[in-house]
Amino acid sequence: MPMIRLTEPQSLGELVMITSLLEGSGIAYMVQNENVSSLYPGLPILNSCVMVEECNQARAEVLLSRLRLAVRDVSSKP
Repeated sequence: MPMIRLTEPQSLGELVMITSLLEGSGIAYMVQNENVSSLYPGLPILNSCVMVEECNQARAEVLLSRLRLAVRDVSSKP
């Protein structure tokens, strides 16, 4: 099954959280440029890209939206 782009994490920490969430949910993934982006941080052309199978795209996007909502909720608390 073909893999499609799910997201481009902005940091190594975000990449680890996303891949952990996908792995824990049983969603197969692949990370493009996983090690290259750490050589030259800040260059958008070298950002890592998380790929998932097309059949898992909707489920993975729901998981990511929940993750981003949880992060947003935590940061808004005093």
